[in-house]
Amino acid sequence: MAEYQAKSSNSLSFEITKEDQLTGKITYSSWFKFNAVIEMADHKNYQIEPKGFWGTTIELKDGDRVLLKFRMNWNGEIIVQTYFEGIKDSFVFKHRGIFKDSFVLTDKIGTELLVMKPHFKWNSLNYEYQIITSENFEDYNSKELLLLTSLHCANYYMSTMVVV
Repeated sequence: MAEYQAKSSNSLSFEITKEDQLTGKITYSSWFKFNAVIEMADHKNYQIEPKGFWGTTIELKDGDRVLLKFRMNWNGEIIVQTYFEGIKDSFVFKHRGIFKDSFVLTDKIGTELLVMKPHFKWNSLNYEYQIITSENFEDYNSKELLLLTSLHCANYYMSTMVVV
């Protein structure tokens, strides 16, 4: 089990840290766009971009290679498919609760991998997130990339709910 913090210095970038060590950063190109760049602590970059006419599927790419896709289904859950190391895997990212708002990432059999709790900071008008991960998540090979993608899913969810 581990605890991470996601903080935004402005509305277009978020940094995830664990014990004050940078895990990675997401930088959005502009408000209300889902295009972003993920920069890992080792300075490796990945692109996030919407696909299709309506842009309902979002892809995470390493150059031209798609590593991950996600889309929101009809009930508000975000279905995440990864292709890390040539192995296809599936996850579900969903909103939980009304008064105790949080997001949860589960594997395909429903095992909870992480819980993300948003906190709105009125002084900066930005969200911050506390992220608690399970032992299973910490054992995952591409956990940092999945963690940053989960942050993007939370921001995606929040922006789609504001627009609706």
